[in-house]
Amino acid sequence: MKTTTKTKFNMLLTALLLTCVAGYSQQQQTSDESALTPKLGIKGGVNLSNLYTSNVKDENAKVGFNAGLFAKIPIVTGVSIQPELLYTTKGAQLTYDNILQGSGKYRFNLNYIETPLLMVFNVTKNVNINGGAYAAYLASANIKDVDNNGDVNGVRDLNAENFNRFDWGLVGGIGFDIENLTIGARYNYGLREIGKSGSLSGDLTQNSKNSALSLFIGIGF
Repeated sequence: MKTTTKTKFNMLLTALLLTCVAGYSQQQQTSDESALTPKLGIKGGVNLSNLYTSNVKDENAKVGFNAGLFAKIPIVTGVSIQPELLYTTKGAQLTYDNILQGSGKYRFNLNYIETPLLMVFNVTKNVNINGGAYAAYLASANIKDVDNNGDVNGVRDLNAENFNRFDWGLVGGIGFDIENLTIGARYNYGLREIGKSGSLSGDLTQNSKNSALSLFIGIGF
């Protein structure tokens, strides 16, 4: 049976499309998997957090941490849903320098149990962008007095009831996947004021909202 030029072209186009789909399908798979596979993993990293009112300023950024679990659930090739359950520390810090106290920093810590929910889109085989929203519950709050040597001079626990227990906001970032290892950066932008009236600490932070840049590493199984 004679093969026409049009038939050959269609066969070639089909082969090219199948090749592209096969390569793209690896964007949600490791090299030893034959199908899109949901994953459960652990992750942890560093937070650079701050509080903002009308805009975000970085001069009062505080170093904290994040740690917890994540799941990656493929929807179609290259697109996944990623829910997470994290313990994360946010807040801000204020530098002081005076005769009585010397020099050091007050670290205002807000400790949350946080549940981000993200959509993950693979740009290339090993690079993804992600975005979504988060909800968080305030577990505790405190202020630490830290001198320039890094020694903690005192910790004062704050009444968490003076703050809004629930926080929520937007989240977005970028990730790099190498087999089951993922490395990424993410920005959290809080939409709810953290403080409520009725106490000094609540009044001082009533108009402030959370912001945090998170750097993390995770392993999926």
